[in-house]
Formats: sequence, structure tokens, C-alpha cells
Amino acid sequence: MKLYRPLYLASEIRALEQQHAAEPLMQRAGDVITEFVQGILPETQSSILMLAGPGNNGGDALVAARLLQNIYQVTVVLCGDADRLPTDAADAYQCWIKSGGKVLDDIPEGQWDLVIDGLFGIGLQRPLSGRLAELVASINQLGAPVLAIDVPSGLCADTGRVLGVAVRADWTITFLGLKAGLFTLNGPDMAGEVVMESLGIKADGDTVGHLLEQESVSKMLPKRLKNSNKGNFGNLGVIGGAARMTGAAILAARAGLLTGAGRVYLGLLDAAAPTYDNMMPELMLRPVDEVLNLEKLDCLVIGPGMGAEDKTRAHLARALALTVPLLLDADALNLLAGDEALRKILSKRTAATVVTPHPGEAARMLACTVRDIQNDRIQSALNIARQYQAITLLKGCGSVIAMPDGRWFINHSGNPGLASAGMGDTLAGIMGALIAQGLPAEESVQLATYLHGAAADGLMERGNGPVGLSASEVMTEARWLLNQWVYL
Repeated sequence: MKLYRPLYLASEIRALEQQHAAEPLMQRAGDVITEFVQGILPETQSSILMLAGPGNNGGDALVAARLLQNIYQVTVVLCGDADRLPTDAADAYQCWIKSGGKVLDDIPEGQWDLVIDGLFGIGLQRPLSGRLAELVASINQLGAPVLAIDVPSGLCADTGRVLGVAVRADWTITFLGLKAGLFTLNGPDMAGEVVMESLGIKADGDTVGHLLEQESVSKMLPKRLKNSNKGNFGNLGVIGGAARMTGAAILAARAGLLTGAGRVYLGLLDAAAPTYDNMMPELMLRPVDEVLNLEKLDCLVIGPGMGAEDKTRAHLARALALTVPLLLDADALNLLAGDEALRKILSKRTAATVVTPHPGEAARMLACTVRDIQNDRIQSALNIARQYQAITLLKGCGSVIAMPDGRWFINHSGNPGLASAGMGDTLAGIMGALIAQGLPAEESVQLATYLHGAAADGLMERGNGPVGLSASEVMTEARWLLNQWVYL
């Protein structure tokens, strides 16, 4: 059984809040903030700087301040007019004042053991500017640990975009449900460790967004029977590697072999390419036409290092016409984006199609800018999935997987070590291998994406990254990790 934690957009959280408006959610939020702070700040009389904003996020902060002042030295900075606070936040403000609390207009000089950011929550839609931007910049310069309430101020809860400037938190305690923006684009850098508190509310209904974690994917690939042969684990084809780019296709093929494909056939486009791989002679190098004509092909990966020559376009047209699962990466995506005839062939496919663009390739596929893609990665991935009728992986920090039916997933593994040459080729090979082994394409994309990132994380934990991490290391680590998940 696949276990996914749901991800929410701000509109869904607001609807949930409305359904439970009669419940004391602000008091519960203050309670869980207080409990969390006691867990990370054991020394009583420690100094806490609490920043409260003009909305209900500020109300959560004021409730927490009133509770925390019994344990710590709490200083509150209120950003906004107390007379214009929403009803619940105004009540929290009055309780704070009646308890002997005071509010300041600006951050005073001093040393802080903890800063709590309660300035802005999911309602923020415009870039911070002026005094608000200066206040957030000041928080980031204090040098103290920061706990953000719900979302770091200045971070878009839906997209992970920084709206002008954003608080860089060490922890984010988020309420009712996990916000999508905490896990993609700038979200992971700004949110730090994310802790979700339901406030006693069980979300009703299914969400279309989900978070990919180890528990979600680790048991997707079944154990192998002892009575097995290489034919049981599929034939993977890889086509690419034009002149001066053969390494890309070789990496994809090697990754496919290391992550379980029974046979891997590699067709290199470079006429001067070798006829065997001396580092991995198990790979079967064949002419491209022979790979395209294989009778028993369970998945084809096409695109790594492929180039954009006319003969390459012809190979892609033949690949699109095949009735086997197809993974399009790199140059195959660029060719597809610029050729209506190729897109027409794609539209007639009945077998599974997977596309794996990075933001630049995604922009070409949607005829927009990279900024447009990154401004809303979830919607961009969904647009590609629907327009091309393909399972879509939009790569980047918090990679987004989108399905043509509107479901989407954000990957929660990986680190900056993956920002190096050959990583995308390796990922394509892993995906292809899983599909070739008989795993459904949707599950293969999810498992491969998480596995690829988790392999990089494991290497980093042992000191082999993120600086200098290589694609070859990642594919070897992915093999080890996959075996751990399946057999232990």
C-alpha cells in the first residue's frame, strides 16, 4: 500500500479553516508552538524575539507569546496597527496586553536565543517591500535560530517563490496540512525542517497533491523470485549520444543496468562511437536502427545527448510510433517542442509516455520563459502533462511529477550535489529500468525520482557531497539503496 502525505494549496487550507471556524484554532496553534519551543529551547529564561504580523498569523504568535512568557523572556514586535487586527488576532492581542505584555514597533538591540516569525502566513500574495522587506532582512541578519509559524514570511505557500524577500527559517511549524510551497523551488531553503500540526482537525476528502517520501515509494518494486532469468526483468533501449555527447547516453544505459533491467541495448548516434563499453561490457551496443527494431523491447529512453540533426528527428519520429513505454529526455524534448509533426505522432500514442524536462526544456515545451515555469512549477508541470498527454517530471529543487488527470507529487529527496553534469541522464536510465522491469510508468517515475535524490542524500551524509558528487556515484548508490528497500 502506497502511503502519501497530502499537500495543500492555500485555497484548500482556507476552505478547511472556514469549515472549522467555530473551533479555537488560534489557541491550539499557540499551544503547539509553545510545546515545540520547549523542545528546542530547554534553558528557561532564554530570550525570544516574537514578530507578530497584521493577520491571524500574528494572532498565533501573540497567543504563543503569552504562554511562553511564563518560561522565557519574550519580546514582541507588532508589525501593523493593533486596532486593525482581525477579530481572533485582536482578542489574542488584548490577552497579551492584559497579561502584562508590551509590544514594540521595531526590533530592539540585543542577543536572541530564538526568533519566532509570525509576520505573514498563507495569505501573502504580493512581494514584500519598504519597511516590511527591511524587517525580514533584519531577521535574517540577526544570527539567531528562527522558527517560522505556518510558512516563512515572504514565501508563497503555493509555489515556493520568494515574494521580494523571505525569512530563512531553521524550523517551520505548519498547521492543518503541508503547504506545497514548502517543498519546491525556494521552499526547502527557506523553511528548514518542516513540522506539521493538525490542530485536532482531520482533513476531509482526497487532495490531488502528495509528497513523495521513502514510505511512499520504497516497497513499489517487488522482490525477485529465486526462479528468475534476465528475461523476467525486461529489455531497456537507450538512444542518444551524438558526436561529443556520447557520455550522456552511456550514463543512462549504465544506470539502467545497475538498477535492474535484465538487458540494456544502447544505440549511439555518433558514427565514431565505440562498439562496446569497456567500463561496463554488459551493455549491448547496437546500431540505432537495430535498437528501434527490437522485437522484445519493454521501454525505450531517447534523448540523452541526442542532438538536433535531421536524422535525429527521424529517429525520434520512429520512436514515437512504437507501442512500448517511451521516456523522452533532453534533446528529444527540444525536438518535440519545435516540431508539430512530431507532436502529432505523440498524440496518437497509446502506450505510456514520460517526459522529464528541466525548467529550460519545459519553457520550450510550453512556449514561455523559464521565469514563467519557475513562478508556478506545479501548474507548469500540469500544463505539460495535459498538453502532451504524458507523465511529466519537472526537475529542480522539489521536483514536480504531474499526471494528465490532474494529480501531482513533489519529491522530498535530493541535495545540491545533483546540480552537476549527467545527473538527468542517470535519472532517465533509472526510470527506464524500472518501467522495463514491469513497474507501471507512474510508479516508476515516482520511485526513480525519490531513489535518485535519496542516493545523493546518502552520499552526502557520508561526506561524498554535495560538492563534487558525480552521476556515476549516484547510480551505484541507487543500486545499493534499492536493494536495501526491497530486501531488508
